[in-house]
Amino acid sequence: MSASQTRKVIRVSRGMPASDGAGVKLTRVIGTPQLRNLDPFLMLDAFGSEEAGDYIAGFPDHPHRGFETVTYMLAGRMQHQDNKGNKGDLGPGSVQWMTAGRGIVHSEMPLQESGRMAGFQLWVNLPAKDKMCAPRYQDIAAEEIPTVNSGNGATVKVLAGNYGGLAGPVTAVATDPTYLDVTLAAQGAFAYSLEPEYTSFAYVFEGAVSFGDDATAVKEGELAVFSEGAGLSARAGAQGGRFILLAGRPLKEPIAQYGPFVMNTMDEIEQAVIDFQAGKF
Repeated sequence: MSASQTRKVIRVSRGMPASDGAGVKLTRVIGTPQLRNLDPFLMLDAFGSEEAGDYIAGFPDHPHRGFETVTYMLAGRMQHQDNKGNKGDLGPGSVQWMTAGRGIVHSEMPLQESGRMAGFQLWVNLPAKDKMCAPRYQDIAAEEIPTVNSGNGATVKVLAGNYGGLAGPVTAVATDPTYLDVTLAAQGAFAYSLEPEYTSFAYVFEGAVSFGDDATAVKEGELAVFSEGAGLSARAGAQGGRFILLAGRPLKEPIAQYGPFVMNTMDEIEQAVIDFQAGKF
C-alpha cells in the first residue's frame, strides 16, 4: 500500500466537559465549537464515572428527528424506552442503534444506583431522502457482537461494518458505518482497509496509540481525525491502548440543527418543532 493510500492523522482534539439529559456529566468530543461535526457524524459524547450523582438523573423523555443515535455501553446498565413501544436494557458491551427518522420520543435511564457507568453516545446523520423514514430500533446484546483476535496483539469488537471476515450486527444503516472497539496489547498492531473517501476518526479512551506511517501519537481522551485513504494502521506503546474507530459515507448535504432535530433547512426544523408540539411524534 503506497503512502498516498494510507490515512494520516490530520487533526487531534480533546473534548470539553458538558452535561445533558437531566444533568448527566459527560465529555463532548464531537459537537463542540472546536469540532462541530465530521460528516456524517454529528456528535460524540463519552461518559464515565464511579459517582452516581454524575449519572443517576439519566435522560428522561426527549424527542429526536432526522438522524440516528447510537449508545455503546462499556460499564453499567441503562434502560431505553420509547413511544413506539420499544424497550431494551443496555448492559456492558451492548449497543443500541436507534433511527429517529420522522420522529420519536425516548428515554435512557440508569438501572443502577451505584457503581461505574461508562460508554459513548454517537449521533449519525441521515440523508435527506431518509430523514422522514419510519423510526427503527436495533437493540443488540453484548454476546451478539463478534470479537476478532488479529494475532498481532489486537482484539476487535465489530459493532458495525466488517473486520476479519466477520460482520457487525447493526444492519441497513444509510451511511454504511463502521464501528469498531479495538484493544491493543503492549506493542500491539492493528490494520484496517476502508473506502478511501469515507470520513473516519478514532477516539482513544485507554492508554496511548500511534496512527499512520508517521506514528502520530494520540493519548487517552484525544480524538484523531484521519485523511482520506484506503488503509489505516495503529500501534500501541508499552502500556497498550484502546480506542473506538468510526468510519462512514459522508452525505455532503446542508445541516440545519436545533437541539434534538437535525434536518437540511430551517423551514424543516420549524416544522419539526410544530409537529412535536402537536404530538405528532
